[in-house]
Amino acid sequence: MISSRYLFLLWICLFVSLQVFGQQVLKAPDRNEGEGPYDQMIIRGATMINGTGAPPIGPVDIVIEKNIIKSIKVVGQPGVPIKDDNRPVASPGSKEIDAHGMYVLPGFVDMHGHIGGASQGAHAEYVFKLWMSHGITTIRDPSCSNGLDWVLEHKRKSEKNEITAPRILAYTAFGQGSSETISTPEMAREWVRNNAKNGADGIKFFGTRPDIMAAALDENKKLGLRSACHHAQMDVAWLNVAQTAEMGLTTMEHWYGLPEALFTNQTIQDYPLDYNYMNEQHRFKEAGRLWQQAAKPGSEKWEQVMCQLLALDFTLDPTFNIYEASRDLMRARRAEWHEEYTMPSLWEFYQPSKISHGSYWHYWGTEEEIDWKNNYRLWMQFVNEYKNRGGRVTAGSDSGFIFQLYGFAYIRELELLREAGFHPLEVLRAATLKGAEALGMADRIGSIEVGKLADLVILEENPMVNLKSLYGTGAIKLTADNEVVRVGGIKHTIKDGVLFDAQQLLQDVKNMVDKAKEEQDYKIYQPGMKPKPEPEG
Repeated sequence: MISSRYLFLLWICLFVSLQVFGQQVLKAPDRNEGEGPYDQMIIRGATMINGTGAPPIGPVDIVIEKNIIKSIKVVGQPGVPIKDDNRPVASPGSKEIDAHGMYVLPGFVDMHGHIGGASQGAHAEYVFKLWMSHGITTIRDPSCSNGLDWVLEHKRKSEKNEITAPRILAYTAFGQGSSETISTPEMAREWVRNNAKNGADGIKFFGTRPDIMAAALDENKKLGLRSACHHAQMDVAWLNVAQTAEMGLTTMEHWYGLPEALFTNQTIQDYPLDYNYMNEQHRFKEAGRLWQQAAKPGSEKWEQVMCQLLALDFTLDPTFNIYEASRDLMRARRAEWHEEYTMPSLWEFYQPSKISHGSYWHYWGTEEEIDWKNNYRLWMQFVNEYKNRGGRVTAGSDSGFIFQLYGFAYIRELELLREAGFHPLEVLRAATLKGAEALGMADRIGSIEVGKLADLVILEENPMVNLKSLYGTGAIKLTADNEVVRVGGIKHTIKDGVLFDAQQLLQDVKNMVDKAKEEQDYKIYQPGMKPKPEPEG
């Protein structure tokens, strides 16, 4: 069996409560949505943002055959009538999408997509449709917390378009499924070989003893697989990001391990003497003070770590959104989509709790939020500078925890990359091509190019002008007639050549939530505001 320390780390980061460790979420049903793939599909007249960092161009016609982009043709100029003789000719029975005045982007890649949780009540259909309604056509499941066989089954079904779901890459938690504690480098190598043989796409680490980590990463690299790591505080004193990257780690999750690599006057986080990692308010409160303990921007140590990671072609997957409640709890818990799209069980899971991971609102206040605001300022500065100097930064959400909802949280991640200093084109590239590169799939997905797979997003608003237009709930706009309206929301998601009505997928989610609320006679209340039952008699 895995040691108790690893079981604890898996629980704290992946599973939703001690009571449900090991449970799986319900499997996705057979697909009843989407049309295609077609022998030919043509998207007509769109403005294209191709994901490479190139500026928008249009109008273009994009020809798709089955699941492959066959041609991309500029067919005119903005504001000028398009001449039909300058356009690709449709084959008999071709599906044509009138996208004049609309925008087309590559499908999004969520680099940190846990597929639901049993205690959260976030079953697969609910999660998949929230992702797909927000244009997410590929996800990396970091840890396969529903079990590798479960994840691989859904991966195969997604590849065959048998379910409504993004493309799935399975990164198994290190040690998962082992019949005994991995206590030697050779045992680590054997587990890695078996993990590859079982069909996993990579490994998710939380940290381990240096010799074991070195052996596991070396073997994983020999097998051509990739890796990710949440450098959990229980092991980061052994190995920080700079050290694991040198060992061959390909991606870091969140930010743990990066400030520790930047320490100059200490080797361990400045923990209060009464600290207990099992107390999640302790964990997250003190994490909010960690970047203040690191080397300052522009310092010799900052430059050393920056150059080291750049030279290793290392990937940062910051997941800014998942910690945002730490710096503004009210904003996160009052997000407008909770009322209609958050399952009752998921809302309950978010509430202050001593047993639910990420529900650390025991007494969260101004001082904690100010610390986290300062954390974000330094964290974002490092990430933006890393991007500016040629480093790879991707977009991941880690939804299902800390008031962050699948799909919606991913769009919030894009907004936070913008806040960090990314140009909107850089944001969209992080969400598409950079994610594809990090997964080793840039030859197939991540940009709109001839020969690549037909993973596309179509919407009516310009996302560069306002990233909020990518939210399922759209953006608020005042018309010339002084009318307040909602605009945006993704119109179509195309995954593997199958055309989905994104707004219908979102409506399906709302129907699931409405049904759950009706069955449970449930109403969402903010923490501490739920009426107390009247005493009997």
